[in-house]
Amino acid sequence: MRLSERAKAIKPSPTLAMDAKAKALKAAGKDIVNFGVGEPDFDTPDNIKEAAIKAIRDGFTKYTPVGGTDELKTAVIEKFRKDNNLSFEKEEIIVSCGAKHSLYNIAEALFGAGDEVIIPAPYWVTYPDQVVLNDAVSVIAATDEKTSFKIEPELLKTKLSARTKALILNTPSNPTGLAYDKKSLEAIAELAVKHDFYIISDEIYEKLTYDGFSHISIASLGEEIRKRTVVVNGLSKSHAMTGWRVGFAAGPKDIIKAMTNIQSQSTSNPTSITQKAAVEALTGPQNFIPEMVSEFDRRRKYMVDRLNNIKGVSCLTPVGAFYAFPKVSSCYGKKFNGNPINSSLDLSAYLLEQAQTALVPGIAFGDDRYIRLSYATSMENIKKGLDRIEDALSKLDNN
Repeated sequence: MRLSERAKAIKPSPTLAMDAKAKALKAAGKDIVNFGVGEPDFDTPDNIKEAAIKAIRDGFTKYTPVGGTDELKTAVIEKFRKDNNLSFEKEEIIVSCGAKHSLYNIAEALFGAGDEVIIPAPYWVTYPDQVVLNDAVSVIAATDEKTSFKIEPELLKTKLSARTKALILNTPSNPTGLAYDKKSLEAIAELAVKHDFYIISDEIYEKLTYDGFSHISIASLGEEIRKRTVVVNGLSKSHAMTGWRVGFAAGPKDIIKAMTNIQSQSTSNPTSITQKAAVEALTGPQNFIPEMVSEFDRRRKYMVDRLNNIKGVSCLTPVGAFYAFPKVSSCYGKKFNGNPINSSLDLSAYLLEQAQTALVPGIAFGDDRYIRLSYATSMENIKKGLDRIEDALSKLDNN
């Protein structure tokens, strides 16, 4: 079989691959603690479920407009107005089959051969592959703990060229859980306007923030940056709706129109039933969110404190999302039963096999010195998993 070069360039998602391996081991009877997958362990609120059930009973099961119903677009517009101080028209909104789908539509609409797309690392695993799938070039900008994993103007300037088409900005971040404050966003916006490149702002974790951190959308910082920004969001994380597959994007009319045309030839409309559920999620009671965030916060504090008390591990405190991103590279060069641990892949495999604990190697996110753990699991699992990790790391030796 002759596959396309495009298909051969894409690797399976490391996060989903680790989750699948953990589930397979669990199905085989192994007691696996899974820190790998990025989805809330909470159930979708009942009022949202009921809206979907009513849609089925009412026969709302046919095609809808490709880019989403007017009712849902109105709800999305109101969400942006209320939460982000952003004003959009319906022609500036598209609803897709998840935020990942929205991001792919953007890549299809904007990127082409020779275009360069700046991606700060650590990054969500999907960004570089979506760039490659659309014949563009990923320009990786490696950040570090000194800047709380934020791309600063000096670094960004070194990555700009005449071919720079866009910067992908993820705040709060997967995998680090860190986020951009207003001052940092203003500096990036100034460069985007000056050098005329787009910002693709992935804000899917905006509702999950801690320690009083307040999310700001870069598009809200002025009309010039708004014209160069496509904001991506959805309900998977904020409303525990990962399997419902609904996301949305807002941006310049010509880009949204192109995305809609592309979507019309791929998925057509998002599921009609999910769209009704999404309207309820956006317009109905929101008390579920702070309750979920409060529980995530409790787990976050415990996990970060435990990680920082494990010999050879250090971890910045995340201010958003539900991930910890500890540095573990001091474990490299050690061995277990003569088998060397030289990378995040080696360490992740060791912890899965010896500690029956699944997590994601940092190399998947562009930084091999780290691993990612999700605290979107029960406190019981967190305690058990961290006990296992601490024990397993103590068994590594330098011989």
